[in-house]
Amino acid sequence: MFTLPSLWNLIISTIVFFIAARYLHRYLEEQGLAKGMTRGTLVFVLASLVSWGSGEMVDWTQEKIQGPQTTAQASGDLLQLLTMIGQAQQPVTTELKELGSK
Repeated sequence: MFTLPSLWNLIISTIVFFIAARYLHRYLEEQGLAKGMTRGTLVFVLASLVSWGSGEMVDWTQEKIQGPQTTAQASGDLLQLLTMIGQAQQPVTTELKELGSK
């Protein structure tokens, strides 16, 4: 099941992305790869992969330290949700009708 990344994952993977992009850009420039769309795309893709890997390592480490996190179970019954919303709004409309009739 898909779970949202942790806050540490977001912070560390963002930092790693910029560091990896900087070093990859320098490395490819030293290798003589001409500036352009190809080099920019290559730097972006490789930095994204490094960033994703670091984020996965952060989540794996956090899971090993704290144990698996429970996922919230969403109600799949849309009709039940709509009836709950309708019941919550029903007294408000009744009060408005009473105010309008006075």
